[in-house]
Amino acid sequence: MTSGTVPENTDPYEISKFDTVATGWWDPEGELKTLHHINPIRLQYIEKHAGGLENKTVADIGCGGGILSESMAQSGANVTAIDASEKALQIARLHQKKSGITVEYIHSTAEALVTERAGQFDVVTCMELLEHVPEPSSIITACSALTKPGGLVFFSTLNRTLKAYTLAVLGAEYMLGLLPKGTHQYAKFLRPSELAYWMRTTCLELQDLSGMAYNPVTHEAFLTSDIKVNYLICAQKLDD
Repeated sequence: MTSGTVPENTDPYEISKFDTVATGWWDPEGELKTLHHINPIRLQYIEKHAGGLENKTVADIGCGGGILSESMAQSGANVTAIDASEKALQIARLHQKKSGITVEYIHSTAEALVTERAGQFDVVTCMELLEHVPEPSSIITACSALTKPGGLVFFSTLNRTLKAYTLAVLGAEYMLGLLPKGTHQYAKFLRPSELAYWMRTTCLELQDLSGMAYNPVTHEAFLTSDIKVNYLICAQKLDD
């Protein structure tokens, strides 16, 4: 299933970057290995605030190769996962055949999915995507529109601070090689205040704001009160 032509709130350069590394999505020692390292804490955060995922409908926005999507499906969710990169989705579908985990993958964007499934999801996740699109506010609005009243939306992104530039760009990409060079553009990082403002304009109420830190020696991620680099947000959809 597809949603037809992917609309304009995508950056061809960003898509091409992830197309280039698409075959490595499921390589735990490859260029995208950090996604495997942080996935357990992302899943734990989502499950905690959602009260578990069993039998809940979930939309995973910007799913890439499906690492988080499969994890949520394993936890009992009925997952619809979308991405603007067809190459990443091809890898996700190939891995799905190997794992046997049921996920509905669609080549689409959040805005396009709204035209078909507005208000149908208990949980919407949008992890590490907002810093890769031209109009993050449009994604936030779409995530809200996809969510049932009382449902939850989860975001994760990078804060626009000197510490984030030092650790996430210079450190992770150029010094330690934890991510491919050029993965992030500092100007696209988002302050929590900006995210909170956009959420308020689209019926999303902040429930939790937590930092996420990463230990490059142990390759483990953990939650922290420090939101100056990576942070996670849980928001609840209010009645329209």
